[in-house]
Amino acid sequence: MPRFKLTVEYDGSDYVGWQRQDNGESVQGAIEKAILSLTGETVSIRGAGRTDSGVHASGQVMHADLTRPWKPYTLRNALNAHLGLAGERVAILEAEEVSEEFDARFSALRRHYLYRIISRPAPLALEARRAWWVPKPLDHEAMHAGAQRLVGHHDFTTFRSAHCQAASPVRTLDRLDVALVAGVIEIRATAQSFLHNQIRSFAGSLKLVGEGKWTPDDLQAALEARNRKACGPVAPPDGLYFLQVDY
Repeated sequence: MPRFKLTVEYDGSDYVGWQRQDNGESVQGAIEKAILSLTGETVSIRGAGRTDSGVHASGQVMHADLTRPWKPYTLRNALNAHLGLAGERVAILEAEEVSEEFDARFSALRRHYLYRIISRPAPLALEARRAWWVPKPLDHEAMHAGAQRLVGHHDFTTFRSAHCQAASPVRTLDRLDVALVAGVIEIRATAQSFLHNQIRSFAGSLKLVGEGKWTPDDLQAALEARNRKACGPVAPPDGLYFLQVDY
């Protein structure tokens, strides 16, 4: 049975998240419906990460086992046609046949995320639901300095959801950079894996640093507290993007 690796882009605004759920439409469900419509096969796909409701992706990766040995470009184009007919905000960017040892989730070496903040007095029109609007000015350099306190191997209890199902709060954060790019504050994070709400928790706490309400030392103290109550506000999902997976 051929296994296919698919790279997926989606606008998460109107989905309950990546994972199939009973309370609404999911990205996983949309792709599985497209596969069923195309092939007549009911399959369960596996993604590299589970994004929450409202979170977007430009490089989510999934795999699916299909009966027919499709040409990758034909599979990509046919699935996109079915997704388009269904009115889904999902696109298959690439399709590739891989070995049965490949697993979109467990074969991943690093995951890359982006969080976007637009700091300006006027509310967002074109970027609504694509970024976090903060009407106050933010010091992106102070935010970057604070972010470096979080890089490395730590217990990230403070920065994970109380509903996180991970067995351990310990993770190695390879990168957490903050930069101002064309008027947008970009927070870029890289690690092998992340905890539930970890990046949105980082973004909310870094905003406090950018406002001058916290210093980098305060951020480090929050990390060392290993207590969810020490975290700043959790940033909204609108600004979060699953960028890429390295294998």
